[in-house]
This record gives sequence, structure tokens and C-alpha cells, in this order.
Amino acid sequence: MLEISRLTTDKESFSAVPSKEAAQTLVLPIKGMTCATCSTRLERVLNKVPGVVKSQVNLASEQAKIAFNPQQTSPQRFYQAITQAGFSVPLEGMEFRIGGMTCATCSARLEKVFSRLAGVSEVTVNLATERALLKAPAGVLPPAAVIATAQQAGFTATLLSNRAEKGSQDEAEKIAEEQREWNHLLLAILLTLPLALPMLLMPFGIHADLPAGIQFLLATPVQFWVGRRFYTGAYRSLRGGSANMDVLVVLGTSAAWGLSTWNTLMPGAGGDLYFEASAMVITLILLGKRLEGRAKRSAASAIRALMALQPAVARIEQGEKILEVPIEQVAENDIVLVRAGERVPVDGVILEGHSQLDESLITGESLPVSRGEGETITGGSVNGEGLLRVRATTVGTESTLARIIRLVEDAQASKAPVQKLVDRVAHIFVPVVVTLALLTFAGWWWLAGSADTAFIAAVSVLVIACPCALGLATPTALMVGTGVAARYGILIRDAVALERAQDSNTVVFDKTGTLTEGQPAVTEILAVNISEETLLQWVASAQQGSEHPLAKATLAKAQGLPLHPPRNFRSLPGRGLRAQVQERTLIVGNLRLMREHQVDFTSLSARAQILEESGHTLMWVAEIDSAAQLLGVLAVTDPIKNTAPQAVAALRARGLTTMMLTGDNPRVAQVVADKVGIDQVIAEVLPEDKAAHIQALRAKGCHVAMIGDGVNDAPALAAADVGMAMGTGTDVAMEAAGITLMGGNPTLVAEALSISRVTYGKIRQNLFWAFIYNVIAIPLAASGMLSPVVAGAAMALSSVSVVSNSLLLRRWRPGSQSIISSF
Repeated sequence: MLEISRLTTDKESFSAVPSKEAAQTLVLPIKGMTCATCSTRLERVLNKVPGVVKSQVNLASEQAKIAFNPQQTSPQRFYQAITQAGFSVPLEGMEFRIGGMTCATCSARLEKVFSRLAGVSEVTVNLATERALLKAPAGVLPPAAVIATAQQAGFTATLLSNRAEKGSQDEAEKIAEEQREWNHLLLAILLTLPLALPMLLMPFGIHADLPAGIQFLLATPVQFWVGRRFYTGAYRSLRGGSANMDVLVVLGTSAAWGLSTWNTLMPGAGGDLYFEASAMVITLILLGKRLEGRAKRSAASAIRALMALQPAVARIEQGEKILEVPIEQVAENDIVLVRAGERVPVDGVILEGHSQLDESLITGESLPVSRGEGETITGGSVNGEGLLRVRATTVGTESTLARIIRLVEDAQASKAPVQKLVDRVAHIFVPVVVTLALLTFAGWWWLAGSADTAFIAAVSVLVIACPCALGLATPTALMVGTGVAARYGILIRDAVALERAQDSNTVVFDKTGTLTEGQPAVTEILAVNISEETLLQWVASAQQGSEHPLAKATLAKAQGLPLHPPRNFRSLPGRGLRAQVQERTLIVGNLRLMREHQVDFTSLSARAQILEESGHTLMWVAEIDSAAQLLGVLAVTDPIKNTAPQAVAALRARGLTTMMLTGDNPRVAQVVADKVGIDQVIAEVLPEDKAAHIQALRAKGCHVAMIGDGVNDAPALAAADVGMAMGTGTDVAMEAAGITLMGGNPTLVAEALSISRVTYGKIRQNLFWAFIYNVIAIPLAASGMLSPVVAGAAMALSSVSVVSNSLLLRRWRPGSQSIISSF
């Protein structure tokens, strides 16, 4: 076990701990403790974890010090126990570029090695992106430990410290690597062609065999100079305690080259030569790797396109001067100038100017949108006309574009649950293939009595049985699918969200801000024994402490009226609010709140029913200082989004059940539901009860997709099989959701389910072809029906076909039902 910072053998601290030689100490930061009871309870929980020798939890430093036996437990068990106890361990992610991976066996083995590092809570190694993402508590896992571990396992690891650096490092390394591979491939082709020519001419009755010595001189550089990457990879893999694709290639081609060399150099040997087989196998595999690399690069084009959206420089005002500065140097509240035709460099608010902005690559909306003074704009959008003067509000890694890139990269780096099966297969694949090759050799030798026939069949088995296609089947489809989804404003957080989304059969909508515009307006005021203006003034004064959309509508209506500061303000979730205005204690909310305070509202009930049936939401107002007294009611309407009926119709056309889950009263909710075509309505639901309703639906066997935009929707979004947050909503909702719909357009719900289904369909296709390829190819090779050369070509083609099949996802467009073509 590598020794890392904050992880030590137990010799000084925890002096009373037995088995000091075996125990190690891990210090974890803890969040969520509020008192001594918390620390005591957590200490008891940790001490019950098998393998823990002793634990101490310090409330003041918010740390847990755990002495444990690494042979009996792992840090992952600690994280689970801490989470189950109601606390959390703040984690940070580190991303590394991994060199030396050649197949699924490599990524599975490296994942296993990294998971053994103390402090690591989660590891994902992606063969397609050649990235490793590790999550551990801040300060516990130094990058040097990860790099050293990778080197011990036979790979290279380079820390990617920031997004810009990742992009530039990747681009430079890819260009250099492609040039090296191209040079090696050209050399291999030039040396192999003379060896392959006699074999190609043989069907025409032309025999032009080269002398054995010439064949030896041509094949040897291909085997050991061009093919040294396979020997290096095989050595590193075996040194790390497992075997990968390189081992199979080295065994097969070395056997062919070695036997041919023996027959060439030993007088009287007189056996057949297989130099052309060894050279052509290496050349064909290199050609396949070249094609595979180009296809993978094409699959990753979505990330490069997103990174290209942000300009390298920005123009900022400094006094009377206008300076061009690198985008990294733009600070919050800087004044940025954006000319016509330029990309907006940062998120901000327009101070001066008006323009049409193309936000299609951010939100997926195809038409330009009008933006003027006081409105927010997003970095990466294109200024169509006019000069804009913008105050920067969000810069750097917290900008909208940076968050989109981060979400897409995290999704592409994640693993679908189905990949676990592939990893298990890959782990035992190479040893099984080597065993099959040995059995093939023994079987042919025993049945046919021919060492040459047995040798050729065994080499073919070794060469054709490559797990590359298996390793690329899932990640390449994810890369393309999540990338094309992002292009149309659908951000899929990870592979789990994608897999769950494609199973959805029930779609549950929040009402306000999801199916409606989320910009309600007061349209009617009914007052009892006071003037309408006074009622509006009192209600607006009370609601100054609220962020609810209805409160904003009231304040907008009361513009110009003198407002009084509210005192003793108290929000009543799901019911309304309570506040004191000029010594009056007011309650403002729904009928449930009125009933709780026994307010008589019969005088307005008839008119209120008419308003509710026309789709208005009502804010009842009462004074409760002595006897509860009704003061009036404010009627608010929130326009339904133009695209909402279309969105619901698209879902119903796909056979999905649609529902609305809202805190509004049943009559208003039903009016909206009827207008948009919703099947079922669940109304008057408290925010804390929304998650319970979602869980009840899941308990009935429904696969639920929940759509919302507000803070009160976050628990329901998290409780659903997959949550979808409107990008126009709150950050809390987007954090809780597995999918974010950037444009706030409900029609994207059906499109998100569509791209999830076609992407997962591609994963299934890829896995089918990868598995069936080996199921068919290995028996054919073992039966002697495939030569090593044909086996090498088939092996290279399998990986290229899987990646190319994934690239068909780039043809997906909103409104398309499926991607039919496959290999």
C-alpha cells in the first residue's frame, strides 16, 4: 500500500490500539455535525464497521480519525456508514489522462488497482476517453500516489488540473500521438507489402516467394520495432499481475515469427515460414487502431465544440480605456463589450444595448432571442446585431458554459450499470483465451498429427480474441449520445440517468415554471371592507420577505405604492406566509391556511370558484390579531407555455402516462391539465410530500421521470427514477436532477427520453456485436478455418465497427424516433 498524506501506520496516535503493525489511520472531514451527540453517535457507528480498530470523532475540527485494518475493510465502508448515519464526507474529484490502455481488460484492472488506494470513494476508468476519475476527501489522496500506482500497474497517468489545460494537453498529445502512429503504420506497410505480395498473387498462379533471409529481414523490424508497443504493453500488464490484449498479440505474432526464424536459421529444419502472418497481423492491428483512434476522436467532438464556444479574449472597460484581456482574467462585475457577430465571453447582465442572440448551442433553441437592458445573457451565445455593454456576473468554472462542459464530461466519463458485466468478462477474458489456444494446439496435434496445423489454429485463436470491442461498446455510445444531446440543450449528468430515462413509462410534471411560464401576474383584486389599493399595499408589504413567484407578481402589481417593512415574517411551506404589517398580523395563502385559522371566506367563495375554474390561482388574505377576519383575495394567472400541449402530446404518442404534481388547488390544476392534455392530477401537495408521492408511484411499478424547476421540487427530482430540471429554474433543482433541459422548453422532455433510448439501444447493439463476434470468431479460428492474417483483420475490424456504429448517433435530431442502421 502506498503511503500518502494523512494516511499513516499507527505508531504514535491511538496508542492504546492493538495490532499496531496492521492498523492504519485515516482522517476524514465530516459535514453535518451540530452537537456533541452527533459526534458521539458517529463514533459509535464507525466503531461497529468490521475492521475498524478504533475511531475518534472531533466536533470542533469536524474530523473523524479512524484506525483500521486494511486487510479487513476499505474506506468505502466508512463513507457508506457515515452517509447512513446522516452525515457526509466532502469529496473532491481528480481527473487523470491514462496512457498505455489497449483494451477493456486494462481499464478494468486499473479501476481495481485505484480502488485499493486508501481514501478513494469512487473510481471510473474510461477506455474510450482514456481518462480516470477518482473521488476522495480533500487532502487525503495526493496526485503523486495515483501516478505512482498507475506506473506500478504498467500505465502512465497525467493530472489534468483545469478545463483549459485539459483541452490544450489533449489536443497537443493527440496530434503528437497520431503523427507517431502514422509514421509507424507507414513503415509497417512498406515492410509488409513485399511479404504479402506473394500471397496475394498465388490465386492467379503466380509464385513469387521471397528468400527466407529477405523475409526475416523484412519481418523482424515490424515485429520488434513497429510492434514494440505491444511488447511494452504486455510486459507492463504482466508485471501488474494480469494480461491484456497486448499479451495475446505478442504471444501469437512472436510464436509465428519465432518458428519462422528457427526454420530459417537452423540448417535442415525445412519447415514452413509464417513471417508474412506475423507482420501482417501487426500491420492490420495498427491500421485498426489508427481508424479506431480517429473514430473515437470524432466521438469526442461534442466536447471540443463546446470548449470552442468560449472566446480566448474579452474586451473590458478600465476607466476610459478598452483592453483586450485573456478570458481567464475577466473578474466578476467587470464591464465587457460585445460587438456584433462576436461570441459573448461571459455570463452577464446587459447594461446598454439591444440585440438578437443565437443561443442554439447553449439551449438548443434554433431561433435567435431578443435581449435588452436588464436581461441576462449566457457566455457562448452569438451577438447578432448591435454593441452590447455587459456586466459580468459569473466567470470561470462557475459560468453556464463551464458547467455544461463539466456535466457533459462527467457523463462521458461515467459508466452505465451494464458495463459492470463487461468489466467482469474482460477481467477473465485473456486467461481463458490463452487456455483455449493451448487446448486448440493440443487438440489439432492429437487429431491431425500436424504441428503446423495446430500452430496456425492456436495463433489464430490468440490473435482474433481481442476484448477491445467489448471495452469500447458502452463508452463510445455514451460519448456520442451525451454529446449530441448537449448540442440540443439536453444535459445528461451520467450513464445511470441515461439508463433509467430510457425505461420511463410515467412522466410527472410540476406546474409553475414547468408547464406554465413561471411569471404570474395579478389580474383581479377582491377586497372586503377595505379598498383594493390598501389590500394590495398590505399584501405586497408582507410579501417583501418572500421569493415565491406569487409574491413577485404582487410586488410587480404594487409598484409605485409606499410599502411598509414586514416584521416577524414566517414562511409557511405549501400554505403561504404570516407577517406583521403596521401592527396587523396578516396571513396570505391558500384555503388550507384560511381553514387552519378558522377564517370565514364564504362571502367571496362564489366569485373565487369562478376565478379558479378559469385557471386563476388565489391568494387569500386575512387578519388574525383578535378574531380571524377575511380581508380579500388576489387572483393571479400564470400563462401556460405555448409548447406545453405539444410536449404532453408527444409523450402520450409514445405511450407514456402523464401526471401533474402541484401544490395548487385541484380546480386550478385541472384547468391547466385539461388545456395541456395531462392524464392525471395530484393537487394541494405540500413540498415535503412531493417526494412521497413519487415514491408511491415507484412502489406501484411505475418508472417515473419527474420534471420540475424550483427548490420545492428538488426532493421529488431526487426521489424519481430520473429527475429532469428546467434550465430556467433554480440551481438546487438542477443539482438534484439527472438531466437538465437548458431551454426551459417542455418539448425537450420527450427528446431527452428519445436520445436516452436510442443511445442505450446503441449500447445494446454494440455489446451484442462485440459478444457475438467472439462467440463466432473463436470457434472458427480454433477449427482452423481462419488464418492468422484474416484473424488479425477481423479483430481490427470489430473495434472499428463498434465505434462506427456509435457514431451513427450523430444523425439523431429532435423529433426523430430511432436510429435504425447498425453494423
